[in-house]
Amino acid sequence: MSSKKSTINQLLSIPVIVAALGYFVDIYDLLLFGIVRIPSLIDLGLSETEVSIIGASILNWQMTGLLIGGILWGILGDKKGRLSVLFGSILTYSLANIACGFVQNPDMYKLIRFIAGIGLAGELGAGITLVSESLPKNLRAIGTSLVAGIGLLGAVFAYFTVEIFEWRTAYFIGGGMGVSLLLLRIGVFESGAFEAIKDQKLVQRGNFLSFFTNLNRLNRYLKCIAIGLPTWFVIGILTTFSNEFGKALGILDVKPGLAIMWCYVGLSIGDLISGLLSHVLHSRKKAVGIMMVFALIFAILYLFIGLNSASQLYVGCLLMGIGIGYWAMFVTIGAEQFGTNLRATAATTIPNMVRGTVVIMTMLFGNLKPTIGVLYAGAIVGLICFILGGVAIYTIEETHNRDLNFIEN
Repeated sequence: MSSKKSTINQLLSIPVIVAALGYFVDIYDLLLFGIVRIPSLIDLGLSETEVSIIGASILNWQMTGLLIGGILWGILGDKKGRLSVLFGSILTYSLANIACGFVQNPDMYKLIRFIAGIGLAGELGAGITLVSESLPKNLRAIGTSLVAGIGLLGAVFAYFTVEIFEWRTAYFIGGGMGVSLLLLRIGVFESGAFEAIKDQKLVQRGNFLSFFTNLNRLNRYLKCIAIGLPTWFVIGILTTFSNEFGKALGILDVKPGLAIMWCYVGLSIGDLISGLLSHVLHSRKKAVGIMMVFALIFAILYLFIGLNSASQLYVGCLLMGIGIGYWAMFVTIGAEQFGTNLRATAATTIPNMVRGTVVIMTMLFGNLKPTIGVLYAGAIVGLICFILGGVAIYTIEETHNRDLNFIEN
């Protein structure tokens, strides 16, 4: 009985709670533009054609900010500590989202979403690193999955917030939640693994370029990125542009915001499932592999089964979301692959490198659409992502039960 109580106390510790709530706000703000993209741009006076083109451009600016911010926060996480990044990133994206409530033109919108992207880049990697280093190795998979499972519900909250309030107010709410979250900093302690090496002057910490100066490290780093590609293919292409896929299938009443919400409901469920799978199977690789195959099956059905109603399309988004619900496991694998002196840099840059690839995905998708149509354009982009992800998870080293008290030479 005391053992079970101890396990529950560890899983509900302050670092886990703060990381989960931080990720909740992070996801709310990250997905908010995708949900309010159409109404906000129409409100700014754009035509339907301009909404499609400029909306994609603003999304790309946000994703570019995530890419740059991932490197910035990752380096700071290993040099200055996990907590400094966790709360610095929350403050940055919270203020940026408040500013989004005041935008008056698309150019200002792009700039502020870029800044928001920089801020949004730090929270997940720092949170997963802190939780991974704080929990015993037998609870890491469940702990990080709890963080993601709770955090991903931020997308659901974002959808209903937009349904109740107008888009500017939704941005103010997101920024306000982030600022409020900073109050929970009280009682959160720095990672013991980081504290053990922070005064060791001979240990080089947070050197991003070191991923590219050693072939073994580069191989591990690229495989970690590849594992995450199917997740953002489903989110960034199939779900974000669900109205275009719906139109190609003859479904004219698809709401992208609702599709995103159902995808993230699935993601939240999937993250809990993948954590339990990893715990039961004693394998990160098997858990992610099973989830990836599940996502692939329903992505194919989404595109080619012949959906004939918006409700069926939303169910497809839910099921694909469950399949890609290995996001926390994927970030955990990234954290576990590298030593303490590079762990925050890896865990923060890897997911944001994946998010950054959405720019490439949308460009390829956009270039293919005029020649082969929306459905086959999506299928080709997806095929590339799933092949790369499948090869990576099959060949990467297993990290279940790995002791994290080591450094990269």
